[in-house]
Amino acid sequence: GLGVPLARRALRRVHDTPEQAGLDEKARRRNVRGAFAARGAVPADALLVDDVITTGATADAAARALREGGAERVRVLAAALVER
Repeated sequence: GLGVPLARRALRRVHDTPEQAGLDEKARRRNVRGAFAARGAVPADALLVDDVITTGATADAAARALREGGAERVRVLAAALVER
């Protein structure tokens, strides 16, 4: 519908992480650091879809992996944002 290619497998989790619930922002960032890696050809302009953004730690870690994999720009679309 958006006229952009879908790369469902452009991102993969390279190691499991403990649940984020109950962790503060610093601990969440540490928890997901290095948890993702780009796979295959990553679009230069990527759209990362997330269900809920709490602190942004997971989206940030995933976006970093996509940029390391070749994305020049990563935008994030989330269904919900937790207010602090």
